[in-house]
Amino acid sequence: MKTGHSDQAGMLSGPSPLPSPAAALRRCLLGLDGLSRYAICTSMAIMVLLVSAQVFCRYVLSESIDWADEMSRLAFVWAVFLAIPHGLKQGVHVGIDVLINRLPARLQEGLARLMLAVSGVLMVVVCYQAVLVAIDGWGELMPTVPVSASVFYVPVMLSCGHALLHLLFMAWQGTRVWADDEEEAA
Repeated sequence: MKTGHSDQAGMLSGPSPLPSPAAALRRCLLGLDGLSRYAICTSMAIMVLLVSAQVFCRYVLSESIDWADEMSRLAFVWAVFLAIPHGLKQGVHVGIDVLINRLPARLQEGLARLMLAVSGVLMVVVCYQAVLVAIDGWGELMPTVPVSASVFYVPVMLSCGHALLHLLFMAWQGTRVWADDEEEAA
């Protein structure tokens, strides 16, 4: 039989496991992060291959690939925007914390969670505007390939959705929710 003392020691030994809805969302986010990393690597590979092929064609063959600049730029945009949620998750975004570092830890965490929620609202606004702009310009084609210029807005929308999930998850579970993953990776 357990005594009150051992129960109390168990509570003080460390953080409790995430509740099941949080654990399920965490697993979904980890899966989404994996897919996103794959898409980022693919975009980067496309960009590097296109730029390398363009350089080879220009300087060795004295020819040019008409669409290489545009498509490598598109791959770059995809890679950059798909990487933004990963930066948010790890907390490597730009921030000014001179004032907040002087506040008590509990207030720092509360303000951080509030800012995560506000940032989530901003992601909704940006995504909504990206959808409107993409719909408005869907008929406009890129100069060198018969593809809508609005495909540049698709990674913005995906990034906003992915970032929103991370921001809301951290606002709900706390800013250190991914700390175990950071320590395992190090």
